[in-house]
Amino acid sequence: MKSLVKRQLYHYPRTVPRYGYLAIVVLTTIVLYYLYYVEGAVTPLLLPYYHMSFLYFLYLLVVSNAIGAFTAFIGGLSDRIGRANLTIYGTLTVGLMQLVGVPNIHSKFGFAAAYCVIGFVEGIILVSTPALMRDFSPQMGRGAAMGFWALGPTMGSLAASLVATHTLAHLHPFQDQFIISGSICIGVVVVAFLFLRELSPQLRNQLMVSERERLLVEARSSGINVEKAIGHPFRSMMRLDLVSSSIAISLFLLFYFASVSVLTLYWVVVFGRSTADANGINVWYAAFLSAALVVAGVCSDRLRVRKPFMIIGAAATIIMTVFLIFQVNHPHTGYYSNVLVIVLLATAIGCAYAPWMANYTEQVESHNPALAATGLAVWGWILRIVVAVSFLVLPRVITTSTTLVDNQGAASTLEAIQASVQYAPSAAGCSPKPAPPDIITALQTTSQPGPQTLAKLITACDRSHSLSRALSAAGGLSNPQVEGLLAYNPLALSIEKGQPVSDVQIADKVGTHSRNLANLLLAEKKLVPAQKASPNEWKRWWWICLGGQVVFLALVCTMRGRWSPKAARRDFEAHEQLVAEQLARMRPEPTNEELRASPGPASG
Repeated sequence: MKSLVKRQLYHYPRTVPRYGYLAIVVLTTIVLYYLYYVEGAVTPLLLPYYHMSFLYFLYLLVVSNAIGAFTAFIGGLSDRIGRANLTIYGTLTVGLMQLVGVPNIHSKFGFAAAYCVIGFVEGIILVSTPALMRDFSPQMGRGAAMGFWALGPTMGSLAASLVATHTLAHLHPFQDQFIISGSICIGVVVVAFLFLRELSPQLRNQLMVSERERLLVEARSSGINVEKAIGHPFRSMMRLDLVSSSIAISLFLLFYFASVSVLTLYWVVVFGRSTADANGINVWYAAFLSAALVVAGVCSDRLRVRKPFMIIGAAATIIMTVFLIFQVNHPHTGYYSNVLVIVLLATAIGCAYAPWMANYTEQVESHNPALAATGLAVWGWILRIVVAVSFLVLPRVITTSTTLVDNQGAASTLEAIQASVQYAPSAAGCSPKPAPPDIITALQTTSQPGPQTLAKLITACDRSHSLSRALSAAGGLSNPQVEGLLAYNPLALSIEKGQPVSDVQIADKVGTHSRNLANLLLAEKKLVPAQKASPNEWKRWWWICLGGQVVFLALVCTMRGRWSPKAARRDFEAHEQLVAEQLARMRPEPTNEELRASPGPASG
């Protein structure tokens, strides 16, 4: 039982248990980010439930990330107080909040408080988990280790989208997504509580290039003064190279920050995707990003260089972001065309990010390996500040999203009506085209009398091919909804063409017959200009993200590390030779008795 509280290892673990500890850290990170990103997968459903405007939601992201920025410094304290318990109990807190708290919260203020608690803990674990990955991975395996660690955000986002895609249609309340994720989290906490360990300060405070140095690390650990090694942590880690590198990657990931929070809305608003289809595109994105992170990390270990991968990844990211921007001009782009661009963009991001993570931890070790978590805290603090600022700026760039998101219900109803216009009866009689079943279903499921009456008219026309019979089936002109529909269509067409339609006209011509149809027209007056302006605003934001990618590309040249795999191999061979000499000196000289007891050369 004592080992469950004091989790320190005083001998560097062999390969199999070391991989086991790394797997637990990766699994914990994935689940933590899955919890954090569930809200992004259900945003179109969550906002109307809490009567939360899109602007309020974005400011909540700002506050949550700002809190996470400063709690990253708490994660930096794991150099002094350890990493494992900080990770385990932090994840337990988030899991309980997700499982018990959010499903029973019914106000936007309560949800905001819960989400800030999750952001508080996430900021800590953003630092403690990569610190654990660094501790259990020598530099020659660091790329793969950090590639797997980076699966946390990407696989977390993938899990949120995948679960939402396959369960939202069956489990309609969005709260079920929080219950599912919270339950999974508690299970992972149990595994971590029972099996996760961490290196003692004496072991983790050393630089280890390859696993061959395990005996050297253990031998040196007895002579390390821990208090001296971790003295003046932030003064030691606030170095220009670490700060500039952290700013570079934070700007590079501007697109990623948007993708995990508002990409679902982007597909819905710009391309008219359903929430399920939008999450389906996100699944492709997260899956390819996850694979690219691991492959790039492993390849950078094999070639023993990081910077070429960062350069190639950054250049490809810029190219694919340009293609994404071009797609905005074509709102009728096919589903798989969206998928193709987004998966290539994800692959490029993964190619740059995993090698950067490995390179950054190596930069930290070059200053002081005993302060690995503090160095990661510098990165975590800058990253979260950039995220918070980006979400503060986002609504000022994409000004129409608030209108489009806040009027989602009206937008879907208007879309159903617009899709049915070509099948609706006119003064000349019934339309010769029979309406597809999905058009009728869309009108019937709006739960509004005006569209439902339109569905009756179209259905009756399709059956009888007689306008008079269709009108009778819908209640005739005595039905105020029928009269409202007759007045609705000309005004709706004027609004779509950008012609002026006053609120008084809507009230006089439509409102006297049908209040719900009048409200739809009032919403359409806001939505039509917003829908026309929205694509250009999203393009501006993607151009900002592209600017961040260009900055990253320029700053890669200032980071430490070799460009040439051949030169890196020479460095590694020289280091291995030095290790071999040190290991040889560690072997005790044989005594005279041992020499006399050893068999002599064979005679013959």
